[in-house]
Amino acid sequence: MAGNAGYPLRSFVLALTVVGAASELVPDRVVAQAVEQPKAPPSPPTFFDTEAPLTVALTANLRELRRDKQDSVPWRPATISYVGAESAAVAVPLKVRTRGIWRLKTCEFPPLRLNFSTDAVRGTLFQGLDKPKLVSYCRNDDRYEQYVLQELQLYRIYQLLTPVSHKVRLVRLAYTDSAKGKVEATRYAILLEEPKAIAARFGGKVFEQKGAMPGDLEEFHDALIGVFQYFIGNTDFSTHGLHNVELLARPDGTIVPLAYDFDFSGAVNAAYATVDPRLSVIRVRDRLFRGFCTRRDAFTEVFALFNEKRPQIYALYADEVGGLLERGVVKETLKYFDEFYRTINDPRLARRNILEACISVPGFKPSPG
Repeated sequence: MAGNAGYPLRSFVLALTVVGAASELVPDRVVAQAVEQPKAPPSPPTFFDTEAPLTVALTANLRELRRDKQDSVPWRPATISYVGAESAAVAVPLKVRTRGIWRLKTCEFPPLRLNFSTDAVRGTLFQGLDKPKLVSYCRNDDRYEQYVLQELQLYRIYQLLTPVSHKVRLVRLAYTDSAKGKVEATRYAILLEEPKAIAARFGGKVFEQKGAMPGDLEEFHDALIGVFQYFIGNTDFSTHGLHNVELLARPDGTIVPLAYDFDFSGAVNAAYATVDPRLSVIRVRDRLFRGFCTRRDAFTEVFALFNEKRPQIYALYADEVGGLLERGVVKETLKYFDEFYRTINDPRLARRNILEACISVPGFKPSPG
């Protein structure tokens, strides 16, 4: 078990409440409980094995979906189609429903979760997928489409840093209203690998219990998630509260946090993004470290990894997918990343902005290093 030798993963932990990005201490007891996962399919899905954008059409009653803003909404019938081998059209029936919080209430088109049946996807490009998330456009204009592409890049960067991350696939999606029989919009969207699929890659399980603290987490990935969020300028997360963070239990007993949902980050710099008013920063472009304090050597390893991967990270903005971004967006993003690298490679700045800015937990002392 990783972490402080005297602080193993327990059946209960003292809860450090971190709501969104703000933190305060309250006593609580929570049970860390692994959620049983279904058996992995005979062969893993190959949908995410390529990054080449896939052109698809989603047909559903879009008017009904736009109205589905309640906490509990029904699954709606839909069809997703693409051009298969020898230019043959392939249509896959499925169900969809709205999801999310902020985007669901604010966006012109809501984010969706897709629901494929095993029989329907057999022999198609979607074979092996179950209920993946679809990150769609918020407003039907080019600037908001750039936000989707910018967020995709952050998922790709995260994959360069650790395999314990969501695989992603870019799709060029035509949103077709089944009631009108017409295409309302054609925009880029992102399909995300499901947490249980990530866990299956490592023979592990998903944890869905809030309350994790630094002593419960594998130290390297604990440091990594905090530094990555700082790298992209994101404060809209909580490892303890499972807000835009998932936990995976690996076979060796270690608990690994992984991040998702980056549209409120400074790297994306969306016009709608805001910062929790309880924090000391005002703009999303202002970085603030919100990770846990852990072993210093873990941070050293993470800084070294970022430096090692820097050429590959920057190269993502010059490849086929990165080329879909506007040149000005690429220039500003890489400039923003340059500021991060100046920080981690300056011992004084790294100590002030990260090592001494981390969230400490009374009663927990990181292992020496």
